[in-house]
Amino acid sequence: MRYISTRGQSPSFDFTDVLLAGMANDGGLFVPESWPVFSAQELRVLRGKSYAEIALAVMAPFVGDCLTQDELKGAIDRAYAGFRHHEITPLVQMSGNLWLMELFHGPTLAFKDVALQLLGQLFDIILARRGQRATIVGATSGDTGSAAMEAVRDRAAIDIFILFPEGRVSDVQRRQMTTIDAPNVHALAVQGSFDDCQDIVKAMFADQEFRQKISLSAVNSINWARIMAQVVYYVAASLRLGGPDRAVSFVVPTGNFGNIYAAYVARKIGVPIEKLIVGTNRNDVLARYFNNSDMRLAPVEPSLSPSMDIQISSNFERLLFDLYDRDGLRVARDLQQFRQDGQFSTGIDALARARKLFSAFRADDVLTRETMTDWYGQTGMMIDPHTAVGLAAAKQVLAAEPELIDSPLISLACAHPAKFPDAVEMAIGRRPALPEYLGDLHKRTERATSLAADRMIIQDTILQKLAKSS
Repeated sequence: MRYISTRGQSPSFDFTDVLLAGMANDGGLFVPESWPVFSAQELRVLRGKSYAEIALAVMAPFVGDCLTQDELKGAIDRAYAGFRHHEITPLVQMSGNLWLMELFHGPTLAFKDVALQLLGQLFDIILARRGQRATIVGATSGDTGSAAMEAVRDRAAIDIFILFPEGRVSDVQRRQMTTIDAPNVHALAVQGSFDDCQDIVKAMFADQEFRQKISLSAVNSINWARIMAQVVYYVAASLRLGGPDRAVSFVVPTGNFGNIYAAYVARKIGVPIEKLIVGTNRNDVLARYFNNSDMRLAPVEPSLSPSMDIQISSNFERLLFDLYDRDGLRVARDLQQFRQDGQFSTGIDALARARKLFSAFRADDVLTRETMTDWYGQTGMMIDPHTAVGLAAAKQVLAAEPELIDSPLISLACAHPAKFPDAVEMAIGRRPALPEYLGDLHKRTERATSLAADRMIIQDTILQKLAKSS
């Protein structure tokens, strides 16, 4: 398996180099040169298998010969050994054909654990084989940071720096990052938005001297390995509900487009997916595009679902690459225009192709809160605000496209309600408790460095911290 850049100006790489590089040298994102495709019979063979067994079968073609079967199997087994549910990503029937896929049974209570626990294992294998060190730098809107830190804490060959928007993540999200007591883990509170953090990280990857100096790598969803790992739970959910002999649809609350892009990949490799529904909060650039062809920047507005407070959806670039028939130069040109002018048009043909598979719906804070209240009243189930955005989108799509009622519709529960206790309490009048192993989180000592949203200041800080730890 070889990987190419969405901007068409980078040589192809194997999985190992893509894992460590994170981002292509031309500023693009890596995608497979060609898609592996599973036949219906190959998918049927996976029915009834464990999550780990499905993961091994799904990811093996993407890894190729970069890892042995035993190495990949070992990494998968270790990654999911600590999850608190034996199905890893269990399905809960909400009503009729509406299902909830719970993705929060990992160590940091968010869907990011599913991919990042595996990435930590893969980094270990590859770095040990090469006798190298890596410095991971990532931006988080809330959940990626703690999941990545937890995945690589205390690892001898990795240092990790996570940039998060100061004051714009929940108290639990912040503390899960700032209370990790490990010498290789560094939380950087940036005085700006998530988009500022993400822009700074991308600029670091474009600075070739700095990138090589610290052996820079990424764990954000720009890293292909994260997308690959997330594909697995879409395959597993389809199989549990009758796939490949029965089509399903997915509702995905998303800001950066990575999670729903993984569902798109699942469809590309053979999973029968009828529809993909994007759920956005008030920061609705994705909904505006799919509904109105309006790919236009707007200010990031704080919301009840802070992990989705994003206006620049990085992984949309991967979809754009396919919508443009893999014309990397066109992708690069349009995204450069987006940065310069704050808007661009994909054209009528690309939009029409996208709309055949994707629908998108918006849930502002009022609708998010109402959805949390309604589901608690109907089921007694507490849901976090991001999950509520998905369920609000599910309700809207069933009203707009009633033909979907007759087949399974799976909405993603991306975080445990205890990660957002203030929002939950506001909606239902009860405060969700943290799991016992996190019961003392609010008593732990916090460690974070507050910095201006300035790339050079942040790069200098990283260099200084690396020098002290060497």
